[in-house]
Amino acid sequence: MTALFTASLRPKLHTLAIAFVPELARATSVEWSALEDAIEQAVARRPAALRRRLASLIRLIDWLARLRYGRGLVRLEAAARDHLLESLAVSHFTLLRRGIWGLRTLVMLGWYTQAGVAERLGYRASALGWAAR
Repeated sequence: MTALFTASLRPKLHTLAIAFVPELARATSVEWSALEDAIEQAVARRPAALRRRLASLIRLIDWLARLRYGRGLVRLEAAARDHLLESLAVSHFTLLRRGIWGLRTLVMLGWYTQAGVAERLGYRASALGWAAR
């Protein structure tokens, strides 16, 4: 199975991820790698067509940014990027709307499930429940 996030998609994914979770702007390369790995694992068991659609969605968002603002997603100012993503998140096109929310969910899965991130947030859940406290 080929990696979902190719060298050309990785900067676009990072830009989208920062739009969804602003604290990712301070993520280390190890944290970015863990985020990408978590997303890869989450979609690994899904059909190949879904993986292709996810990559196509990222390319489409970049294309829409170029069409609307004259520059690609990575070079887009934060306000314009946020406006574009908000408009896509409420799109009349169900697949597009679901794709944005799905991508956002995958980014959050990749970020907030990292032990170091959870620790910095003060998240102390345990399988032992309240007994662990």
